Amino acid sequence: MKRNIWNKLTKWKNKKDRKPLILKGARQVGKTYILQKFGKECFSQVHYLNFEKHKQLVDIFAEDLIPQNILRDLSFYLNTAIDIKNDLIIFDEIQNIPRALTSLKYFQEELPKLAICAAGSLLGIQLSDESFPVGKVEFLNMFPLSFEEFLEGIGEIKSFEFLQDRKKTEIIPQIVHIRLWEQLKIYFVTGGLPEIVSTFKEYKDDVFIALEKTREKQDNLLLAYIADIAKHSGKQNAMHVERLWQNIPAQLAKEQDGSAGKFKFKGVIPGIQRYSKLAGSIDWLVSAGLVIKVRMVNSGLLPFSAHTTENSFKLYVFDVGLLGALSGLPPKSIMDYGYGSYKGYFAENFAAQEFLCSSGKELYCWKEGSAEVEFLREINGEILPIEIKSGGVTQAKSIKVFARKYKSKYRTIFSANNLFIDPINKVHRYPLYLVGDFMKNESDVSSSP
Repeated sequence: MKRNIWNKLTKWKNKKDRKPLILKGARQVGKTYILQKFGKECFSQVHYLNFEKHKQLVDIFAEDLIPQNILRDLSFYLNTAIDIKNDLIIFDEIQNIPRALTSLKYFQEELPKLAICAAGSLLGIQLSDESFPVGKVEFLNMFPLSFEEFLEGIGEIKSFEFLQDRKKTEIIPQIVHIRLWEQLKIYFVTGGLPEIVSTFKEYKDDVFIALEKTREKQDNLLLAYIADIAKHSGKQNAMHVERLWQNIPAQLAKEQDGSAGKFKFKGVIPGIQRYSKLAGSIDWLVSAGLVIKVRMVNSGLLPFSAHTTENSFKLYVFDVGLLGALSGLPPKSIMDYGYGSYKGYFAENFAAQEFLCSSGKELYCWKEGSAEVEFLREINGEILPIEIKSGGVTQAKSIKVFARKYKSKYRTIFSANNLFIDPINKVHRYPLYLVGDFMKNESDVSSSP
């Protein structure tokens, strides 16, 4: 499957002042696959080392961190020569050998021509600040497949090419709109984890069977994530982290209007009602990439970070397909779009996932009094309020309140409806499946009527 991160990897390879690259992301998003494929296609040879699988590699970094000595020992271990100018070295699951991470500093200083990529799912959890080569490495974040990547990945080429080639403010033909909406509902079930998408593609000639197979895979993956939590979060913390993780769908479903509400701490874990007692567990899930944290601001002024409080935020699952599995919603209910107000938080979770994938920037929402807007984005100095609607009813009172108070240049609503730009009322309406495409073209959108 083609991934948009490929272009960023190529750009990194061609930089004159290239530093060792660390690819971050949750487990199962495709980090190892993309790095190995990148190495095979763009370098003379790729040397892959898994620090979780091969524990004996720790001995290579035990005595000293002199790059030449490390390369010598790695050559013996791999039984092959390493060409400093033309090969790629991959350190996978690097968090298992902290001194290997520290060694990247010396590779950057002493062997800058050597291309090294490192990957790790739990980098932010297991490593101390002292071991991190600050300023000596570069970072890329990898996420599940976006909706557009999903379309291309399953062979829905006409839909993919339409989204790639369309004019940004052009009304979408109804037949195309219906097709894209159906594909979006499928994506709500599958999500964007490569193994799940591959399973759907394998059986897609019978959509019912394909979606049942993907749910089986998702249930197995959820067990694997829970095992990861138990293994890496510590005995005392594991129960709290697991309960938080499994409680997110219930939290999202609490609001009667179908929108996702502020995360509430009471009732998640018996006897714990304060944020301070859950902060470590929440941070663990964020650092592991298993949740998306959207900070809540109480003002529409910049910078957003100055108007947040530590205990006010929403939490979404990092993959909308896993949200369905965690929620226990049958794939057929999602495809029929017959799951009541739950549709609202599915739509928001999808939007949060697409925003993060397309921009990589921290996400914010807004709440003052009873008014609440799902997302705020800053585009070229303009503050843009964004409302997410799961269906065709798009009455959005809160976004009007925000726009009036903070003099928004325009406001944006994503829903099940087709694209419509209303310059008189300063409202931009987009179909929900364009969330990722919208954020990729921020400058185009901000300059539209």
